Amino acid sequence: MNRVNLITLGTKDNIKALNFFQELGFDTAIRGPETNPAIIFFRNEGSRIALYPLEELAKDINSENPPTTPEGFPGITLAYNAKSKEEVDNVLQKARLVGAKIVKEPIATDWGGYGGYFTDLDGYYWEVAYGEDWEFDEANMLVID
Repeated sequence: MNRVNLITLGTKDNIKALNFFQELGFDTAIRGPETNPAIIFFRNEGSRIALYPLEELAKDINSENPPTTPEGFPGITLAYNAKSKEEVDNVLQKARLVGAKIVKEPIATDWGGYGGYFTDLDGYYWEVAYGEDWEFDEANMLVID
C-alpha cells in the first residue's frame, strides 16, 4: 500500500465548495443533480480530490455512531507545489479573491523555500509553496527521492 488515489473532503455546502474550487481553476466532475450533487470529483494532476457532504462522510464511516468534527486545527493540510515565487503569490491572491482566508501571507520559509497558507470555505488548510531545488515529473508531480 504505497499510494493515495483519492482524498475526500467533507463540506458543509457542496454547491458553495464547488463554486469556490471552480473559481480557483480546478476542473471538476459532478455525480448527481447539479442543484444537489452527491459527490464532486476533481480531475487534477496527481492524486484525486473529492468533495462530499460532511455529515454523509461521517455516516459513511459509521452510520450508527458517526464521528464528530472537533473545532480547531483538523490536523491535515493539502499542498499546492508551485514552480516559482510569483506563482505562489498569484495562487494565494486568486484564493483570496474567491473567498479563501489567507492565514499565512507568503514568506521565506525556514527550509529555504517560499510559501503561505489559506483556508477554504470549510476550514481546510492549503499550503502554497515553492522550493528552488524542486523538480517535477511529466505529470507535474513533485519528485521526491
